[in-house]
Amino acid sequence: MEVLWAPWRMDYILGPKPDACVFCLPENRDEDRDRLVLARGCHTFVIMNKFPYNSGHLMVTPVRHVSCLTELAAAESGELTAGLAYCTRVLKEALRPQGINIGLNLGEAAGAGIAAHLHFQIVPRWNGDSSFMAVFGETRIVPQLLLSTYDRLLPFFTDYPATVTS
Repeated sequence: MEVLWAPWRMDYILGPKPDACVFCLPENRDEDRDRLVLARGCHTFVIMNKFPYNSGHLMVTPVRHVSCLTELAAAESGELTAGLAYCTRVLKEALRPQGINIGLNLGEAAGAGIAAHLHFQIVPRWNGDSSFMAVFGETRIVPQLLLSTYDRLLPFFTDYPATVTS
């Protein structure tokens, strides 16, 4: 039997869960690179998934701590939708995926890993990216380091639709 190693997953599986919400960002931007925040708008922000399904796995999240779509104000909903479209364009240009999955899990029973703070998942897809490794080995191959992907995507976010220039 061949052994496949994905030791980075153990940080997520066994690591301590933070007391504070990982999606509630501080106002200053000093930690944005460490937190993998690519862009901030008035009502939303774009962040990379620290435990991605694929290279370029992004999330668009409201700034305000809400858990359901019905809690969003109109301006928040509008910026969320604009952010999803913007991220789709960025991923198509920067990474050239052959498809993109966009999803939202509302509540723990629906599969939300962090149910308390709403977040949309945007996952670029390529033909064959769910190979035998994912199907039989329960292992995914993410071919690029997170910060390398971050550095590659960051220049595309200079005009995020609602970026605050402060």
